[in-house]
Order: sequence, then structure tokens, then C-alpha cells
Amino acid sequence: MSTPDAPSPARSGPEDPPAADDGKDGKDGREGAAKDAKESEGAEGSEEQERPQTAWSARRDLIHHSPRSMNVGDRARFGGSLVGGDQHGVSGGRVTGDVIMGTKTEIHQWSMPGFSAPSTASGEVPQSTLDRLAASFVAAEATVEDLLARLRRDRVLVLSGARFTGRRTAALTLLHRLGAAPVHTIDRDTNPSALADRFTAPKETAEEPGNRTRGYVLADLATRRDRPLREHHLLAARDRLAAQDAYLVVTVGHTAVLEDVPVVEWRSPPPAEVLAAHLRSRVDDQETAAKLLELPYVTEFLGRSHQLREVAAFAQLLGRFAAGEVTEDAVGQFSLISLENQVQEWFEEDEGSVHLRDKAFLVALASFDGGPYALTAELSDLLYRFLQQTQSPATHADVPVFGTHVGKRLQLARARLYEEDENTEWGPVTQRKAAFVDDRASLVLLREVWTGHPSARPALIDWLRRLADDGRPLVRTRAASTVAVLARTDLPSAMALVIEPWAISNRFRHRLVAVNALTLAHLIDTPNIPRILDEWSKGEDRRLRWVAVRAYALIGAERPEQALAALRAAARSLHRGLADQDAFDREMARELAEAVALLLLSEAGDRVLAELRTHLADDRPVHDLTIDGFVSACRHTQDDERYGHPLVLDWYARSATEGSAAAHGIPFLWRAALGDPNATRHALDVLREWVLIADRSTTTEWALAALLPTLVTTPAEYQRLGHLLRTMPGEDGAAPPAVAARLITTLPVRQ
Repeated sequence: MSTPDAPSPARSGPEDPPAADDGKDGKDGREGAAKDAKESEGAEGSEEQERPQTAWSARRDLIHHSPRSMNVGDRARFGGSLVGGDQHGVSGGRVTGDVIMGTKTEIHQWSMPGFSAPSTASGEVPQSTLDRLAASFVAAEATVEDLLARLRRDRVLVLSGARFTGRRTAALTLLHRLGAAPVHTIDRDTNPSALADRFTAPKETAEEPGNRTRGYVLADLATRRDRPLREHHLLAARDRLAAQDAYLVVTVGHTAVLEDVPVVEWRSPPPAEVLAAHLRSRVDDQETAAKLLELPYVTEFLGRSHQLREVAAFAQLLGRFAAGEVTEDAVGQFSLISLENQVQEWFEEDEGSVHLRDKAFLVALASFDGGPYALTAELSDLLYRFLQQTQSPATHADVPVFGTHVGKRLQLARARLYEEDENTEWGPVTQRKAAFVDDRASLVLLREVWTGHPSARPALIDWLRRLADDGRPLVRTRAASTVAVLARTDLPSAMALVIEPWAISNRFRHRLVAVNALTLAHLIDTPNIPRILDEWSKGEDRRLRWVAVRAYALIGAERPEQALAALRAAARSLHRGLADQDAFDREMARELAEAVALLLLSEAGDRVLAELRTHLADDRPVHDLTIDGFVSACRHTQDDERYGHPLVLDWYARSATEGSAAAHGIPFLWRAALGDPNATRHALDVLREWVLIADRSTTTEWALAALLPTLVTTPAEYQRLGHLLRTMPGEDGAAPPAVAARLITTLPVRQ
């Protein structure tokens, strides 16, 4: 038996070069990609060692492992089937077009005092800023009173919390509540050992008497292992502060290096309360403020878990909307604009930019959003090596084995950690997973990296090729979903650099990733995918035809007539010009049959069934395609269980009850299969399996009892089925199942 991993009916190993006459000469990146693919094949093992996966099981992996942003499996759209009452196909809802369009949403830069990143320079905070922040500050009164009491007692307060949780605003507001004026900010790069030196007695002037209470804020103090903040640093500062009646609030992150320093954990107040407080301070009419909070766009914004700096800016925009200065569309776009701003900020190169290794983690998380954290971290380090090689070819990328702080990584990525079952070939397994809080982030991030930072493309492509070689279905599926997003953003580049090299690979695994990439790209409304498949299905390159056939099986349900026409043409091409029947491409014929089976089991099954009946007698290739596809569909059961309810039999039972056309179409194809000398044995094998299932399931028995009489219209058909039921053995050679004797009584006698 030949396998689908050769470019011709003869089997080829990984050393065979890709076919030269495939009509694709001149594609950007094709030759280099093919060379890389061949090297990869040599490293991973030859095609002989691969076990080609059936279209049905490959589709199951695609459903199980696709990212949540693509909604695969939620709604019947792309081969999604309601056969048996459950969802069995690739399906999905729409992904917001603006999120992954080739051009970004227009970005309006915004900055809110008190919510932006702290300045690295020292200076005095304007009193107007302090008054405004105090007016919109949100926190439990008991918490505020406790913090004020500690600050009065110790003169120094260290607040620890995540970035953009309002900790700097809290620091300024506490000093404002104490009546401190003026309030000065201190450079975050101040050496902790020199902290006390920053508090010198001020010169007394007529405008600023020396006996006034002063305040100091040191936001995001920069500490290192060789420069920690120690208790004696604060004690020295405390003495200086007491001498001049001053107070200091220091804010630090969760990973700050502290030694014997008492800290108070600062937690972000609820965004809804912060938004309401800011609106009250901006809108004079409280009734108007309440109506603004009830807008659908506001509800959606608050459901996205935005940072407080974004909440404050949104309140400012709502105030302008209430004044008639901006449109409702601007309000609706603000959430996405904020997300795009954040992603741009992650990948900017400046003094405070994110480390390259953390950028690699962000990209990996975008590809594996909602996947196991350990897997995401593992593959992000691989991407980091590729990025480092691009950025500094002469530098070896050192990846720390230990010391990576999970909380810090997820905080940077605005992601969450949770436990959930992951589908595996051995059944569900509980995994610790990581996902962006905003489910749009992965799409926005991948678009930004691919189109906004093209210098990263070589590393990203190398990384994706390695993922396509991985032995884990989840990894290969996420490689495909990542490329699907890239194709939605820039189809020509994604096709030339990634998808086409996979599609012409001699390895089954690579071509399957190409199939999934095209399928998912079509799912998220990438244009021209059906056109690509139509072209490939008619081409001379067998590997491209294979990819097209597999993809038709997944997306053909939305255009079944066109898909079946292409499959019929492919079936005819297998016979054309073949003088030697031994050269018949049996593997491609099997792929075509599986494609028909998947289409039959899709939500378009009724239309597919009608098409198959109409063209059954066209010619021998089409006849064989129809019968083989139908028998293949009959083999599938509910949840793929050994004794699960047969999906086609359940379809027949429902259609017979409803009186739909399938009640006649299914028996018609069954009679054709049983009467075809080339298919009789396979069809009887399927019926035998159905009888064994019926022996364990009353539901299956009743459905089969309703179907069997419709399969007998001639004496030959009666004899064939009667012989099967009288002579078939039970499981493992046991006595005939009792159900067989009951079912034989349902056959109408034909003499």
C-alpha cells in the first residue's frame, strides 16, 4: 500500500527533492524553505516512520487544540455536524474583523496623569493633580485609614503591588489626605543606600515656610540583588523625614528585592468603581453619569479587565462623549485601541523596553493562548534563541534554567493562570494553563509582530517550522492557527514563506499543518482560500492535491456543491492516462473517500447526500468515490467510541421520523454499496459492526430494525442480508448475538 507521503505512486524517502514541475517556480522563500524542510526531515526521521493520521482523527485534533479566539467547535459552520445531536465538525463563530485586519485601528495616544508610567526624574507634583486624583480615588475607607495610621506612625510606607493597579495614585492620595504640600517625586533609580540623602531641610522662603508638612513619593523603586532595599535604609530616611515633618511612600513591584522591609500589599480597586468615580468628577449631571455607565460599550469595556490607567482614560473619553465632542463609534473603539497601544508598548525598543526573552514569551503565549503554561514557556525559550540569533548572530542565547518568575511573566502579559482539562490521545488530563485576560490579545499581538516588526519574521518562521515538526498534536495545531492569523494579516507572505513550503513537503506531518492553517485561515475570513484549494486540486503536484482534498473535507460544508465537484474532478484525474491499474493511486482515493465522509457527516449532510445520489451514475471514478465515501461515513460512531451509536444510522432514524429526503437517500446508497462487487465486503463489515453495537444498545437496535427493511428490494438483497444475520459470529468468535435473530425477522421476504 502506498502512503500519501510520496510525490508519485512510488514511495519516496526524505531524501527525494520536491517535484520541480509543480507550476510554482519563483515563489518567495520556496527553495530555502524546501531545503530547511528536507534537513528537518533528516533530523526527525523519514516518512517511513510517520503514521499518517486519518482525516477524521486529524479533524478531532484540530477541534480539541485550536485556540479559543477561533471558536472552533462552538457553532456549525465549517463541517460542523449535529449528527447524533452533538457537535462533531470544525466549526466556529466570527472573529472581530478589526482585530486581525491587515491594517490596525487608528491609534489615539492618551496619557492620564497619575496613571502613566512613573517618571525617572524628580520633581514637584502640581497641587491641581493631587486634588484631581483625590477626587476620583477609590478604596475601602477602612484600608485608607489603616494606611494613614501607619504612615503617621512610621513616616515611611512601602506599598507593594502590580503595575497599573493605582498604587502610585494611592501614594499621592495618602499624602494629600495628610495635608502634605508640596509633594515631590523621587527618581526611581535612586540607590537605596542614598535614600536618606534625598531628604534635606528645605530653605525657608516667604512662599514656602519651612514648617510645612512635606510629602515624597518614590514610585517603582529600582532594586537589584546587589542593591536591595534594606530596613536600615528606611530607618535612616525616617530620621531625616521626622526632622523636617515629612512623609515618604515607596511603591514597589512583587519582584522587588527587599530585606527585612515591612510592606503593605496594594490591590487594585474594582474598575467599575474607578470608572464611576472618575465620571462623577468629570460630569456635572449625575444622571448623565449613570446613563453613561449603562451604555453597552461601557459594559463591554469593563468586561475586558482593562488596567486602571485605561479606565481613567476611558472616563475622560466618556466625558467628551457626553459633551458631544466625540462620537459613539470612538467610545466603541476605545477598548481595542487600548489593547493595541499595550501591544505596541510591549514591542517598543527604548530604555524601559521589555526584555527580548519576555517578548518571546508574549509571542508564544499568543500562539498557545489557553494552552499549558509549561509548554508555552518551553517553546518561548526556543523562540528566544531564534530571535537572539537574528538580533545578535555572534552572541549565544543563554536561557536561564531556573529563576523565571511565573507571576511576573503573567503580570507583564496581562494573563491569568488556571487549571483545566486538556484533551489528549489518552483522554482528558488536568493541566495548569495560561491565557490572556483579553481574548483578543493573541490576534492583535501576532498581527503586530508580523506586520509591525518584519525583522522578526525569519526567527518566527524558523520557530513555526520547528513547531510543525513537533510530535505533539497541540503544538502542531497551534503552529497552524498562528499561521492562519498571519495569513489573515498578509496572505501572500504567509503563503510563500510558510504554508506552501509545508504543502509541498514530502512529510505527512507538514502537509497536515498546511491543511489546518488553510482551514483556520478560512474560518477567520481570510479571502481566497477556496480559490487556492481549487487551483491546487487541479494541479500536477500530488502533494498540493492532497492538501486541497483534506482541506475540502473541513471547509467544504459551506459550499458542498463546489467542494464535491472538485472532489469528483480529482477522482477522475486519478484514472486519466493510467494504462497500468497497479499504478492507481489508492492512497489519494482513500483521502477523497474520507473527504466525502466528512462532508456527509457535516451540517450540510442533506445537500451532500442529494449531490451524491444525483452523480452516482456519472462514471466509474465518481461511483467509486461516492460508495467509498458513504461506507467510510458509516463507520463513524458517537464520540468515536467502539460501541458508540453509529452516526449515519442515527441520521437515518431522525430523518425517517421527520420524513426528510435522507430517509430515502441513505437506504439508496446502502443498496448501491451492498450491490457493488468492489464494496460489498466492506459494506457488510460495517453492517456486522452495527449489529454488534445493537446487541448492546436498544436505541441502535430500533434504528437498525427500521433501516434493514428498506435495504431489501430484490431476492438477492434479501439473501445477502439474511445470510449475514444468520451466520455472523459474536465478539471474539462467541455465539451469534441474540439481536441478529430478532433483526432477521424485520427483513421482508423477496422470492
